[in-house]
Amino acid sequence: MIGRLSGTLAEKFPPEILIECAGVGYEVTMPMTSIYALPELNEQAVVYTHFVVREDAQLLYGFANTTERKLFRLLIKVNGVGPKLALAVLSAMSADQFVSCVAHDDVTGIVKIPGVGKKTAERLLIEMRDRLKDWKVTSTTPATDAMPVQLEAEQTFVNNFNDHKGDAINALISLGYKPAQADKAVKQVYSDEMKSEDIIRLALKSML
Repeated sequence: MIGRLSGTLAEKFPPEILIECAGVGYEVTMPMTSIYALPELNEQAVVYTHFVVREDAQLLYGFANTTERKLFRLLIKVNGVGPKLALAVLSAMSADQFVSCVAHDDVTGIVKIPGVGKKTAERLLIEMRDRLKDWKVTSTTPATDAMPVQLEAEQTFVNNFNDHKGDAINALISLGYKPAQADKAVKQVYSDEMKSEDIIRLALKSML
């Protein structure tokens, strides 16, 4: 089991990163809330991981802290919730914001997450309620009001991977948003001086 990686942050292509540890580069898929917390490229980073082995793949999921990893592990135990959907949840809101949604029975906040319909949202609220009963939250603000901003037609992925706007659209599609929805959200918040992580952050906020 790979539980933690400590090394140089070599690449960032949200929702994936490449972290080099002792000469080995590990490809890690992370929720956007964790990617926001990463340092700049070529700086040292610590990523807490969850390793999944399937018949057709070996997948490594990463988190900025053990709290996010703990919630991810609880989410994937819910019937019908796999790693991709759990990442979408943690990309749309922080761990505390999700716990607050469960505490407030906030179905409206949950269904805005891509891939989560009303039935899945209701199942999440029911199954997670007992699992999170001892979870201590630092904020009681519903997630629909608390997305942080730290800034003063169907189609395939955008081909221009060197463009921050294209990177942001691709990241949102990877998280489960429809291409047209991702494109519209990015265009609403985009400006030339913004990095892809900042575009994604604001685009996600605009859709919640």
